[in-house]
Amino acid sequence: MSTAIDKVNGHAVTAEPRFDPVALAEAAAIRSRSEAETEARLTLARAEAKAVEVKAAEEAEKQRIANERAALRFEREQAEQRAKIAEANRKREESERLAAEADAKAEAEQQAEAMAAAEIAEADEKWRKYAIRFAVVCGIVALPVQIAAFWNPEAWWLVAAPVMLEGGSWVVQRGAAAAVANRRPLWHYRSIAWLLAFVAAGINLWHGLAAFDPATAGATAFASLAGPGVWDLHEHGRIRKRDGVLSRRERKAQERAEWRAAAEKARTEATARAEKEAAEKAAAEAAQQLAVDRAKYFEKVWDHAVMLAADLGETTVTEAIWKRAKRDIEGTDPGESVDIIRGRNIAARRVEAARSEAPGGTPSKVTSTQRASQMPPIKKPRVYKPPTRRGRRHAGDTPKYVEAARKQAAITAKNAALEEQK
Repeated sequence: MSTAIDKVNGHAVTAEPRFDPVALAEAAAIRSRSEAETEARLTLARAEAKAVEVKAAEEAEKQRIANERAALRFEREQAEQRAKIAEANRKREESERLAAEADAKAEAEQQAEAMAAAEIAEADEKWRKYAIRFAVVCGIVALPVQIAAFWNPEAWWLVAAPVMLEGGSWVVQRGAAAAVANRRPLWHYRSIAWLLAFVAAGINLWHGLAAFDPATAGATAFASLAGPGVWDLHEHGRIRKRDGVLSRRERKAQERAEWRAAAEKARTEATARAEKEAAEKAAAEAAQQLAVDRAKYFEKVWDHAVMLAADLGETTVTEAIWKRAKRDIEGTDPGESVDIIRGRNIAARRVEAARSEAPGGTPSKVTSTQRASQMPPIKKPRVYKPPTRRGRRHAGDTPKYVEAARKQAAITAKNAALEEQK
């Protein structure tokens, strides 16, 4: 708008202001553009705020899920730890229980053994005391008849002869006991003791029949033999216990155990012998079948192997001879041949070719029409990478897109233009 001043009749006259349509249009355009930009910025800010909110919600949800998983993992680990602790406690209690049972059993066995040993010792001691007492009683019974047999008023000192006979027998018995304790031979002690006992018994029997009655003679003779006999029986038990001699029942049980062991050994040996014979028979049949198969499928090699075995002094074609014959005729080891090697090489080449065409292999370098840099880039948070190949564009150097691709390209270009304006 401008103001004009005119002169009319010598007076200044102010004209009405006039508006410039172009300026008004420009101002309206600027105002519209400002409003559009403001609205676009507001829309972008709202979108960004919404995106941030959505992202924050997603992150919160992820964090919640992660926390729940961590809590579940922690609870599982705690449960596993508690289970392990419970299992360890159970095993410890079980081991303690077993140890306590073993200790109790061992203690009970020790007590039983101690009681058995004490009982055996008590029985042995009683047996020894009773044997001594019985021998003393027998001596008291037998000695008067012997004294009467040797009594002579003119040679009264002969009454010492019965004491010598009875006492000598007991002295020799004590020598036998000492021999038992020192692990020395004692047969001569026992022989002398029994000789003196029989002499005393003979004197009692002879004088008892002559001076008394048969009952007295028999009783005194028996007493002369019974006392040393009972004590010798006691010493005989000590000797067998010292030497570890088994009782008749123990010997029978040992004989039965030895018989069963011998029978089991014989049965085991027979089974092993039968198995060995069967294995040898099977090996011989397998060797024979192998020889037949080799002669059938490798006739030339087999003939050469038989000749080679005869030349080397072998009665059969051994593996070493067969290997040498295979090398001499076919030039390969057993299990190989020219055809097999060729077939393996062909198969290896086919496998290599197939592997080169397998998914995931390196493709040939052909420029993709969908990757040509003919569209404006889209601004993204990540760093933009330019096309790997740059060059001048020419008409017709890129095939036409399909309808869907053209629409997508138009949308992408439009979005890129909007981004540039913002």
